[in-house]
This record gives sequence, structure tokens and C-alpha cells, in this order.
Amino acid sequence: MRKTFNSVLILGVALAGVGVSANAAKCDRACLDKTVDTYIAALLAHDASQVAFAKDVKFVENTVPMKPGEGLWKTAAEGPTTFKIYVPDPVAQQVGFIGMLKEHDKDGDKPIQFGLRLKLQDGKIVEAEHLVARGLRENSLKNLEAPRPGLLATVPPAERMPRDQMLKIAESYYTALVTADSNNAPFADDCLRHENGMQTTGNPPSKTPGLGTTGAMGCAAQIKTHTFDYITRIEPRRVWIADPVTGLVFGLSQFRQPMEQKFVKIVGVPGLEKIDMNFKPFDLPAAHIFKIQGGKFHEIEAMGFMMPYNSKTGWESASK
Repeated sequence: MRKTFNSVLILGVALAGVGVSANAAKCDRACLDKTVDTYIAALLAHDASQVAFAKDVKFVENTVPMKPGEGLWKTAAEGPTTFKIYVPDPVAQQVGFIGMLKEHDKDGDKPIQFGLRLKLQDGKIVEAEHLVARGLRENSLKNLEAPRPGLLATVPPAERMPRDQMLKIAESYYTALVTADSNNAPFADDCLRHENGMQTTGNPPSKTPGLGTTGAMGCAAQIKTHTFDYITRIEPRRVWIADPVTGLVFGLSQFRQPMEQKFVKIVGVPGLEKIDMNFKPFDLPAAHIFKIQGGKFHEIEAMGFMMPYNSKTGWESASK
């Protein structure tokens, strides 16, 4: 009996040790933020060996599967600047990030907007994803000097939303775009969106009809005009990362534009009947950070880059 008891006791202690070890391997919010900082420092040092990658890590940059040490690992030059937005999610063991770096090319160091997703398992990075937006407009750089205060503000504990609910709300944004129906997503009256640094809603009213007219609208009103009818599909939608503390959700998606029509018909804007869309078919892989508070979108920070129509994402064989 004593021998059996001792065996059970020893087994219990061993299992308890395994539980402690497993818990210790979990990365909390601060740990995930630090993982991003460590990763970017290694990126700028052009030394992937400084990062705790899993042996079978999957790394994709701008939809192209690569190996750590390739792509931006060779060209990153400087950063990050004061423009840094972290979205840590201890539940998913993932972290999203959008920031500003510089990249070296033949003409010198150029500013780039950098989107990053890291997934950890047992303390090691099993998935790493880069999104790099190049050729940023000069007049948009002022919006990429520092994040809007609302994106960094902590949500009071009493006003925080469950993580799962935040993910569902964030995903609804894409549905609102492809249906041209802002009732499919909850937009606050003060919702403001930036894309690659360019402010695309809430601008000063334009005196002449055109793109500036819809750009002066709020998020909800702008969608109702059918401005985005050229976007027929947004897939896949990878909305996996949420931080209830800051109310931020990090989403990755691929906008699919066949451009079969050369214009979109505008609804409800006096003096503006259509907007010309004389473009070739293209995809827009994108990263979005949504500020959700009180169950509504208040801030949207987006970045993206153009790819050929119906491009692969680079993650077709990866699991969630």
C-alpha cells in the first residue's frame, strides 16, 4: 500500500511539474510585446539566429513563403520609430504589430510601414508573417509619426469586452465593405480610418464633387455610398488576435478586386454619380488594427500593398 501511495505521490509531483512548466511557457501581454521588440532588433541586425524560432517555423513575407534571414531580414535599415502599435493576445499566443521602419535600397534608406504577426508555441516562434508597404506618399508620412492616442489608450476594466466578441465585431468590418451596408458592422460616429498613413474618412469637406466628397464622410456613411463596390471578395479573413485591455483587434485579409466594371455608381451623394475605376484586376493583402470600445469601431489603422489578382496568401497549407 505504501509503495502504491509513494508511486502515486511521485506521479502527482511529476505531473504538477509538467503543469508548471507548461504554464511557464505561456507568454503574457508583456512577454508578447517584448517578443516583438526582440524580433525587430534581430531583423535590424540581419541576424535571424537571435530569434527563438521553432525548427519547423513557417515564415511568409508579402504572401511569399521564405526562410528566416530572407526578404526584409536582408534590407531592414532602421527603426522602429515612435509609430508602434502592439496587439498582444496571450489566449492565442499570438501578437500583431504595425510600425514604421526604414529599408535600404539602391537609392538609400526609405520609410516603410511594417505589419508583423508572430505565433508562439512552447516559447518559440512557429509562425512569422511580414507585411511591407513601400512607396508611401510623402503627404501621408505625417500621420505615421506617432499612433493616434485612441489606439494606445487603455480601456477601463468595466468597459472591456470579451475577446471572442471583439473578434466577431472586427470580422464584421469586412462584411460591411463587400455588402455596401454599414448596418452589418457597428461604427461609432467618431470612427476614423487611416490606410498606409492616408486619412480616408473624416477629412475636411471638398468644394468640388469627387473622391474628396466621400473622403469627408464618416466610416458608416462612406460605405453606404457604394464607393467600395469594386471590392467583390475579402478572403481569407484571419481575425485571430485581440487585446481586451486596449480594445484592439489585429486582422489580416486579402481584398480581391476583379475590376470588371470601369466605374462604381455612387448613391446618396449630390453632384457625384460615379467614380471611375479604370484599373487592372488586383489583390490587396492588408493588415488592420481596429479600436473597439463600447461595442463599436472608433479607430481603424490599415496598411496594404498590391498583388496580382487571386494571388495566394502564402498560408494555404498552414493551420490556424
